[in-house]
Amino acid sequence: MTVTGLIFSNIHDTNLPELTKKRTVASVPFGSRYRFIDFALSNMVNSNIYDINVITHYNYQSLMDHVGSGKDWDLARRSGGVKILPPYITAYANNVNRLYTSRLEALKSVSYIIDRITSDYVVMSDCDVICNIDFNELIKFHIDSGADMTMAVKSVELDEKSAENSVLYMSDGDGIATDVLANPKKFSGKADMALNICVINRAFLQQTVYDAIAHGYTSMTRDVILKNIKTRKFAVMRYDGYFACIRSFADYYKYNMELVKNEDARDSLFNVKGRPIYTKIRNSGPTHYSNSSLAKNSFIADGCVIEGNVENSIIFRGVKVSRNATVRNSILMQDTYVGNGAYINCVVSDKNVFIKDGRLLSGTEEMPYCIEKRRTV
Repeated sequence: MTVTGLIFSNIHDTNLPELTKKRTVASVPFGSRYRFIDFALSNMVNSNIYDINVITHYNYQSLMDHVGSGKDWDLARRSGGVKILPPYITAYANNVNRLYTSRLEALKSVSYIIDRITSDYVVMSDCDVICNIDFNELIKFHIDSGADMTMAVKSVELDEKSAENSVLYMSDGDGIATDVLANPKKFSGKADMALNICVINRAFLQQTVYDAIAHGYTSMTRDVILKNIKTRKFAVMRYDGYFACIRSFADYYKYNMELVKNEDARDSLFNVKGRPIYTKIRNSGPTHYSNSSLAKNSFIADGCVIEGNVENSIIFRGVKVSRNATVRNSILMQDTYVGNGAYINCVVSDKNVFIKDGRLLSGTEEMPYCIEKRRTV
């Protein structure tokens, strides 16, 4: 049995416009030293998938810098490894240069790569779901069910707003999908929500892409699954572990802060035996804490200088918090500088932000204050 991985790097860029003006959603920083794509890559590598393709569209320089040759994930290989697929290898996906609106459009744009896959199965994953999942379990369930395609789902309680942003699956006692609700309106209650992770038979994937090109199909859910649910076999496997689906800037702040406040969430992501989360190694020196500093209940990466107070915060590499400065309930990305006497609360600063001495900046937990990359405040 052989497996190839496909990762969609741009599909959900519009959900996080505050952080994706100059990067893909796959390379958005998370949890003090990681990027979103680290979770998808690590899940595949931990499941012995070493042939991985990352489908891009635009703004992927940051992604290329982060992934590099793939050596930090043990993917620097002569055979297989990780490949960044440049956009518009063919002209099938869009008639104009715009962001992909669906996974099927993205697959159509790299149809020649799909055509060259020889593995038995293909695991496909978005980057907006943060989880530590064993794909071997998903693949085994898929094979045992005899399905053409198997989706990972999570049984959750949904309100109308969250349901409208989700794809919900109904299934029988054997896990075979019987109906699909794509972004339903006026739905609330418990349902199996798609995690945007699936395994598909290679031959069925290739046929699906060819049919989509021939008929102008654009949606995997509506044009493939819904239209063929009576004639094809689609299965769902419930995932019981921790997951965080980042659908907005508020979600991004919420789930970063959850790492600080929720020990179970941290353990479910980063302390799973045999399934570490890998990321790019920067080889920074250890963080320096001065005698005047106070760090409490925070994630602080290496290479920082902490001279002030840090509480309930996520601090990325190379951040400096000057003397008499206070940082609370905030996310400071790489190489942010906080000046002497500044007070920061519920703030998300992108990379290379310079906050001057004595500044007072505050948002709220429901609406954190965001500072763009390389801004001086």
